[in-house]
Amino acid sequence: MSTFNTRQILLTSRPQGLLKESDIERTETTLDQIDEGQIIIKNQYLSLDPAISVWMSDMDNNYLPPIPLGHPVWCTVIGEIVKSRSNKYAVGDTVWGMGNWSDYSIAPEDYVFPADMTLGLPINNHLSVLGAVGMTGYYGILDVGKPVAGETVLISAAAGAVGSIAGQIAKISGCHVVGLAGTQAKCDWITKDLGFDGAINYRETDNMSQAIANACPNGVDIYFDNVGGEILSATLKNLAKNARILFCGWMSTYNNDESLPGPHNMWQILAKTARLEGFLVSDYFGDFENGVPTMANWVKEGKIKFKEDIVEGLENTPEAFLKLFNGTNDGKLMVKV
Repeated sequence: MSTFNTRQILLTSRPQGLLKESDIERTETTLDQIDEGQIIIKNQYLSLDPAISVWMSDMDNNYLPPIPLGHPVWCTVIGEIVKSRSNKYAVGDTVWGMGNWSDYSIAPEDYVFPADMTLGLPINNHLSVLGAVGMTGYYGILDVGKPVAGETVLISAAAGAVGSIAGQIAKISGCHVVGLAGTQAKCDWITKDLGFDGAINYRETDNMSQAIANACPNGVDIYFDNVGGEILSATLKNLAKNARILFCGWMSTYNNDESLPGPHNMWQILAKTARLEGFLVSDYFGDFENGVPTMANWVKEGKIKFKEDIVEGLENTPEAFLKLFNGTNDGKLMVKV
């Protein structure tokens, strides 16, 4: 019987604000028994995403229940199957899906998906541009936003893993694209390297509503919202007629101890006959076999550029996770186990 010794990082308390060492426990265990329909994955890379912060909380009515205390922290992983009691996957298959902050993850077969290595891109790309992150931008812009050439698209967290790809897809669709980012270097990257038409440094802006008006003089037709908060309120004042607001994330509030007021200016949804729609990339998993090859071709053709910030070592995962919230990550954040 195959057994696998694995390090694990457990969640032991609900973080108040940012994750602290006192909220976790580092331990080791052995995996051997799995149920019918389950697999064991040898994790090669772990995806670090802002949503993990929500899963760590006790927030109810979410698309996933809270991570149980005493359980390894959840995340998306990619790796090789080393044990299988699945009719869908065999030992040796490369898959990505829900796993843990650990060396090995046990996963139900319905929670993982095949990584198409025939596309000719590195395995880590399947957690970034070809994975849930890249495909969030893909389906958000194309299916939810339904862009029309010449429209104005505003992207918050535009230098982030999702926002940077969403903006480039909007450019491929013929749109005028403006991004919001928190440093001048990030603003320069999205305009000079990614082809955005304009950028707003939100940390250097005293009047966000006016800054958006200046950058989007014809109004905002599509707002790809990753942050919520004051930027959403300011954007609502600058909507074009029949605007679409794509609710992808609410990052500005993820680590607040108290609820914040807002958003303000919601009347503009009615005044501009706008639409605000939340979406989850998981609703599109069944179409990845169509979307992922398209994205891979865009990467190979140089139409989509992206960065990956890869931290070495499972033991560094909690510290690496905090880079998402202090702005020090440079691209899609991952841990190489």
